Amino acid sequence: MNRAVFLDRDGTLIVEKNYLHRPEEVEIFPGAGAALKRLLKADFKLIIVTNQSGIGRGYYTLAEAERVNERVRAELARDGVRFEKIYIAPEAPDQPSRGRKPSPQFLFDARDEFALNLAGSFMVGDKLIDLECGWNAGVQKSILVRTGYGAKEAQEKPEQIQKAVVVNNLGETAEWILKHK
Repeated sequence: MNRAVFLDRDGTLIVEKNYLHRPEEVEIFPGAGAALKRLLKADFKLIIVTNQSGIGRGYYTLAEAERVNERVRAELARDGVRFEKIYIAPEAPDQPSRGRKPSPQFLFDARDEFALNLAGSFMVGDKLIDLECGWNAGVQKSILVRTGYGAKEAQEKPEQIQKAVVVNNLGETAEWILKHK
């Protein structure tokens, strides 16, 4: 069975910009490419799982979100990074949604599509809902990065995140995963 690292997009891979919908505004975190490349070399599949409520709220279109995702792929491809798939939940928080985090549905979908062992996989994000998504899917560990909203989440919700590993960035994430795989 294959293993994966599931990654939130905004605030985890790229700098958080409210309702980002312009590809030219994508800003990859320093060191992200090198960290992800290390995970790929260790035979982890990389999968992005992102809530994009701006679509459901009418702020931008699914096509615009997909252009942002293509920019993320292209920028990280320069470092030799390849994502298996990007799952997008376009619904606003008050709309019914099959895959909006903290729902584990996209992780289950990826498990079935890529023959993944979720118990040997990891979920990485900057919000409690990312961690909960991983826990709900039964991943080995959910990891909170202090980028994006992560530092604030760690400070304001210590009880809720105590089961998670808390690190500063994707470089530390890769290091932790490779030690504990």
